[in-house]
Amino acid sequence: MYRGSRRNCLKTLLSLGVCAGARAAWPSKLAAKMSASGHQRRLIVLWMPGGPSQMDTFDLKPGHDNGGPFKEIQTTVPGMKFSEHLPKLAQLADHLSIVRSMQTKEGDHSRGTFLIRTGQRPGVPLRYPALPAALAKELSHDNPSVPGYVSILPNSFISPAAFGAGFLGTAREPLTVAGTATFDPTQPNQTQPTDQSSPVELRVDNLLPPPDLQREQLEQRKRFWEILQDSYGAPRRPGPAATHDTVYRRAMQLAESSLVDAFDLQQESDDTRRKYGLDAFGQGCLMARRLIERDVPVVEVSLSDGPGGLSWDSHADNFATVKSLSERLDRSWSQLMIDLRDSGLLEKTTIVWMGEFGRTPKINENTGRDHFPNAWTCVLGGAGIQGGSIVGATSVGGQEVTDRPVSAPDFLATICRAVGVAPDTENLSEDRRPVKITEGTPITEILA
Repeated sequence: MYRGSRRNCLKTLLSLGVCAGARAAWPSKLAAKMSASGHQRRLIVLWMPGGPSQMDTFDLKPGHDNGGPFKEIQTTVPGMKFSEHLPKLAQLADHLSIVRSMQTKEGDHSRGTFLIRTGQRPGVPLRYPALPAALAKELSHDNPSVPGYVSILPNSFISPAAFGAGFLGTAREPLTVAGTATFDPTQPNQTQPTDQSSPVELRVDNLLPPPDLQREQLEQRKRFWEILQDSYGAPRRPGPAATHDTVYRRAMQLAESSLVDAFDLQQESDDTRRKYGLDAFGQGCLMARRLIERDVPVVEVSLSDGPGGLSWDSHADNFATVKSLSERLDRSWSQLMIDLRDSGLLEKTTIVWMGEFGRTPKINENTGRDHFPNAWTCVLGGAGIQGGSIVGATSVGGQEVTDRPVSAPDFLATICRAVGVAPDTENLSEDRRPVKITEGTPITEILA
């Protein structure tokens, strides 16, 4: 029985979003927040920039002129079929739910990216946070040395606002992991090495101090920096001064924490690293597993190598491109799920596979597929998801949604529910206006 004071009771209720005059929906919000806390839900986003072809991965149309050369294979779920180049994922289909009826109507890379990651149409004046950042805020704990959101290889130059924390502030921005010390996710035309002879080394730039700097010297510099910050009043000043202070403190807390080991993939055996794949995406999935094991709430891994980082932008030579990407995806994603399943963490971790749109059913004159937001596919799996299910359908040739259209806000609301967060959870924008995480309606039939 609760024996605290009335004031403490009121504080507790207010912290859970309960107040006088609240709407009748507050019990569901309370349950969602308790669920997220009690079950320690985590989220992994597998981001596929460029727009993966649904016609050649999870919604094939064999025998149709639009179908292409790929064959379907049966999965472990009767009636659910994947591309022949996803055989390992086919054996894990009972953990996956396929949404084949995405319909978003934004066919530009930048605009489509912003829409599917924020649930908002581009061009709005408010700086909306990306969904991973918003969910990291809800799922984070009180340990300041553990970042809420880690983004691995995010070629975000195509739509920078779609990858940030927006009005949630600097403290909620993702910690970026790169493939080289000079990798800059804001710059186009960068490629990540895919040499299979040795693993790509991922790192957080400037995480460790220079090797010739003694610990005592480091502590002295830190104390001197604190004196300067306090004398200037930086933590209390609005704008750039507070931002600078937040970034530095966050970096120092991380550098001094045990989480540093999670970024050191050399601690893993050579066999494990090969199972995930020695390319950047494979090593990113391995790092994601290590971060989830250490209670980082939201991790994103991008399959973002290739010209401009838009790996799946297959306007030409679509089938060779998608075959190669699918084989890498199949190897790394399946190993991630297997390891999480075997450790019991898949029951606490929701996995999302998505890009900004799909590809045209019609094959163009360059044996490619072009941008197509009208009818495409995303995949959900793991915690909170009814595995082995399919939502929606497209026409015989894939040109249109014929059953259960799903919008970007609806899809994001489904992710929220899967991790135990109410989609209509509100945050205060910079002008102190309450803004919901998403306005969408969850796809209840695939929620566990």
